[in-house]
Amino acid sequence: MWNPLSWVMEAAAIMAIALANGGNKPPDWQDFIGIITLLVINSTISFIEENNAGNAAAALMARLTPKAKILRDGRWTEEDAAILVPGDVISIKLGDIIPADARLLEGDPLKIDQSALTGESLPATKGPGDGVYSGSTVKQGEIEAVVIATGVHTFFGKAAHLVDSTNQVGHFQKVLTAIGNFCICSIGVGMFIEIIVMYPIQHRGYRPGIDNLLVLLIGGIPIAMPTVLSVTMAIGSHRLSQQGAITKRMTAIEEMAGMDVLCSDKTGTLTLNKLTVDKNLVEVFERGITQDQVILMAARASRTENQDAIDTAIVGMLADPKEARAGIQEVHFLPFNPTDKRTALTYIDADGKMHRVSKGAPEQILHLAHNTSEIERRVHAVIDKFAERGLRSLAVAYQEVPDGRKESPGGPWHFAGLMPLFDPPRHDSAETIRRALNLGVNVKMITGDQLAIGKETGRRLGMGTNMYPSSALLGQKNSDESISALPVDDLIEKADGFAGVFPEHKYEIVKRLQARKHICGMTGDGVNDAPALKKADIGIAVADATDAARSASDIVLTEPGLSVIISAVLTSRAIFQRMKNYTIYAVSITIRIVLGFMLLALIWKFDFPPFMVLIIAILNDGTIMTISKDRVKPSPLPDSWKLAEIFTTGVILGGYLAIMTVIFFWAAYKTNFFPRLFHVESLEKTAQDDFQKLAAAIYLQVSTISQALIFVTRLLR
Repeated sequence: MWNPLSWVMEAAAIMAIALANGGNKPPDWQDFIGIITLLVINSTISFIEENNAGNAAAALMARLTPKAKILRDGRWTEEDAAILVPGDVISIKLGDIIPADARLLEGDPLKIDQSALTGESLPATKGPGDGVYSGSTVKQGEIEAVVIATGVHTFFGKAAHLVDSTNQVGHFQKVLTAIGNFCICSIGVGMFIEIIVMYPIQHRGYRPGIDNLLVLLIGGIPIAMPTVLSVTMAIGSHRLSQQGAITKRMTAIEEMAGMDVLCSDKTGTLTLNKLTVDKNLVEVFERGITQDQVILMAARASRTENQDAIDTAIVGMLADPKEARAGIQEVHFLPFNPTDKRTALTYIDADGKMHRVSKGAPEQILHLAHNTSEIERRVHAVIDKFAERGLRSLAVAYQEVPDGRKESPGGPWHFAGLMPLFDPPRHDSAETIRRALNLGVNVKMITGDQLAIGKETGRRLGMGTNMYPSSALLGQKNSDESISALPVDDLIEKADGFAGVFPEHKYEIVKRLQARKHICGMTGDGVNDAPALKKADIGIAVADATDAARSASDIVLTEPGLSVIISAVLTSRAIFQRMKNYTIYAVSITIRIVLGFMLLALIWKFDFPPFMVLIIAILNDGTIMTISKDRVKPSPLPDSWKLAEIFTTGVILGGYLAIMTVIFFWAAYKTNFFPRLFHVESLEKTAQDDFQKLAAAIYLQVSTISQALIFVTRLLR
């Protein structure tokens, strides 16, 4: 009950017992009790629905709580990562998300995926003594580590600080306040006119005047508005959770309906964060060798267990992963190391001959080749061609080992081919972006990866290649004069995306878009997305997002990919339409009650009982709750609160209904229209009548038309 509308109703309750105490009548206790009952009913319904929605979201979020394997008191136990402190020894292995900043102890090197921190797809190699950061994922290996920092003291503390420093009043709260203020001001104007006319001019009695003022106060305040809108969003929140979207902040549903820009991270959001090879682009350098044979050689030079991202991509190109070792006997496998930058497998084939295959960095493999000088120019040309499209290059070579010893240097190396590596888009990303554009939502890619990779991803997704480096956001000089000539705000508006960005850049992009009156959504999965997720009007953490991203977001997706966002947008627009219909209804009722009953009181000195208005309010509130499940058609374009349109429509409808009430009263009170046409008893006032029959007729007319009004407002477009 803590909002201006409730305060006015509470003032009306006090007025009913404190000021309505005169004219030989006792305080108006029935109105006081009725008002308090109305307030309690609305508050209870609102609390229950919001609490249910909050509990559902909390239960789903609890399932996502990260765990850590900790050594305490000489025993390994699995505990919530939240209890970690510096000095704890933890065990991390393949597939684990590192729960805190830590320093690696003795053991084999790890492959760490830091894309959640840096936005880059390829894993980094970390050995004993190296630091690893919270939010990174172990892609290969197993080792123990000692915790060196937790919470806000971790590597992304700066990002966390940006998240904490972001706090703004939502659009919904501003709109609710504006509509409430309009209704309160309308009532205030009506009461002021009544006071001026009734007492100094008409010399009305004190108590009848107070009763007329109470009618405007009780009937004009849309006390159910916060409750109806909260229930509508709570039901929408439950519906979204069934579609795979947990709503942490219910007002984000309303804001999503107006979202016209969606800033999306690339790695893990638009793409799979899983390297793949485009077979059609594999370049072969040896005669008599096919693309399939180059892929098979690369697969043989890969691990079949405990794989890193590249091994997984290469072996995944085979129809059956077992083909990588089929028909051969493994003799020795040389794992990747930062010095050689390649892997190699020595094996014996079915004929008993020994061979060696190797894959790795093109420069290293090229250096092995027996004909380096002959093929060097072509190799670099292919690498450059791949780079222009944002593809990383992986080289493959092979040799014979005639003497059959694994220590033998073997015969000459043959440069077999070059393979392009790429983090492919999710299968539904292109369709999601197309549908988003059709719904009036402009999608911008914001990535920490290279510009060429961003452009290639944009090309494949059909979202455009008009992308710029992060330096353009800082106003730095650029070789492209068209970039330098544009103001930063115009550049952000025009761009399809930005590459090489850091958390501060993402935050700044969202901030500048909001300054241009855009309703901005941001999707992401990593720590580097958290500040922008928090700053955005709607922060959306995709499935498998880091804890920091989920914490900073308004909506958490539980299903992979972005297709659920389209469902969420359509659902939110339907919810928004219901809320818009109700706000027009609420404004119309306020104008109708204030204008209609003010004219009746001032023209014919008609004193309508405040308790009857209270009954109308209670019954209307119960009926109007059904609007939360109204079947409406979502808008094809972003919806926004056009307050001038809402107020104008409400004033026109309310004014029309008020005039109809006045005409109805005049026809019933001053003419024989109803007795003559419908053969009913006359309602003209007699010496013994104190408007009781007319009051009953007006009650029926006002309550019935109020119920019908919602059908009119829902048809407005």
